[in-house]
Amino acid sequence: MSWLSSLGTFGSVLRVIILIIEVLLVFNLMILVHEWGHFLAARWRGLRVEAFYIWFGKPLWKKTINGVEYGLGSIPAGGFVKLPQMAPMDAIEGESSSTEPLPPITPLDKIIVAFAGPLFSFMLACFFAVLVSWLGKPQTEAFVTTTIGYVVEDSPAGKAGLKAGDKILKIDGQEIHRFEGMTTDTVRWNVISSEGKTIQFDVERDGKAIPTIAVAAEWPEVIEKKADSWVGSIRDGIFKRPPLREVGILGKETPMVGALQPNGPAEEAGFQPQDEILSYDGQPLTHRAQLADYFSTRGGQPVKIVVRRAGKETGITLTPRIPDKHPAEWKQPMIGIVWHATGERKLAYPGVWEQVSGAAKSLISMVQKLIYSNSDISPAHMSGPVGIGRVYYNLLQDPAALLQVLWFSVVLNVNLALMNLLPFPVLDGGHITMAVGEAIRRRPLQGRFLEIVQTACVLLLFGFIIFVTLKDTGDIFLGGGSKGGTKTEEIGWLPKDQRPAVAPQP
Repeated sequence: MSWLSSLGTFGSVLRVIILIIEVLLVFNLMILVHEWGHFLAARWRGLRVEAFYIWFGKPLWKKTINGVEYGLGSIPAGGFVKLPQMAPMDAIEGESSSTEPLPPITPLDKIIVAFAGPLFSFMLACFFAVLVSWLGKPQTEAFVTTTIGYVVEDSPAGKAGLKAGDKILKIDGQEIHRFEGMTTDTVRWNVISSEGKTIQFDVERDGKAIPTIAVAAEWPEVIEKKADSWVGSIRDGIFKRPPLREVGILGKETPMVGALQPNGPAEEAGFQPQDEILSYDGQPLTHRAQLADYFSTRGGQPVKIVVRRAGKETGITLTPRIPDKHPAEWKQPMIGIVWHATGERKLAYPGVWEQVSGAAKSLISMVQKLIYSNSDISPAHMSGPVGIGRVYYNLLQDPAALLQVLWFSVVLNVNLALMNLLPFPVLDGGHITMAVGEAIRRRPLQGRFLEIVQTACVLLLFGFIIFVTLKDTGDIFLGGGSKGGTKTEEIGWLPKDQRPAVAPQP
């Protein structure tokens, strides 16, 4: 949809609208399939089906077909199939529209109907996983590597002795297979989910294993400062997520040129988009942050860069300098490169079981950390419909949007299936638990007390959705900005004939 940008403001607005519609279609497909499982199972077991709704709340649209009311609610969170013979759900679904007596159903019927929704979500996840294993999933070097590319100076990792080039083997005894990602074998997850005052790193350096390195789990420099006013404190408490543990390491990457700033040193030296930078002044490059550190000391001095272009290596010499247009306080030499957002990506073809089991293990680990551990992970780090929609919105703008959406949909549907199986009233697992209790007692669980419990759980569920939605909203409007950064438009380069005779250097 990049061609819409040529239409100006109208095109930009239209592009956003189209992306939002695509997000709603993808997200609601998951809900539709889940509820369809309940619907088909209820038909099979002979239950009365009164309504089939996507979303909750007052209906925006509804239509009755063959005695079933189909509709779209006004609260974009989940959906339901109205089955009055199951546990009372009037707080969500409304009171039953039928005055006819309902024939009894067996506990087995209730278990089958309740289990069908998660089963269909899991089947959809497997279907998407088959497509991913066939079509592939784009992966960057920083995603799959276990090698450290950059260590922040004076960070816990730097002080403990970790170095760029170290290959991470284990963290707190857990084997590591990649740096980033949504699985339990990543560096990122094992750092943020750590529980002790130190994090144990087993690494390989120069091809040899070295003694375990203990890295401090707290980094005071990244802990957010408290707001200056009580209004700011309340705002941050409502919308901001608590910080997660960091130790100051980034995964190895081969930086790629995305674009060149006009009249900048890189453009004048002959750099081109898609160039991959391999080394600088004879030193191997493992992360773009190394260049910024090096250039800060090389203003006005030539630097020899080796790049890979179309599979061939070539040397280019450039001279970092302070931009011709810059804020008064700016002292940092630059080269005028806008880095490629992802760098080179290659297709991986993970197996179906690898994808599904990986998503399941990640969810189980997260729930365990939420309930039993001393890690920093809390409910405030979870996301609701807005957060999920934001992920889809970003993925749909990726050049490989289809492949990215398929991959994330595997994760989401596995999570949807397993979360719904938790033994919490109003969730499918709660219905299964009550059906098992009914089978043991040989009579249904019913009465005013059950209705009160169900209503209380509904309120609790909606309260949680509101809570995480506020955090998701904070991510959009309060997060993502660079604190104390410099706006890109304040930095620029002049043609040679318009520059000062002697460029200022630090």
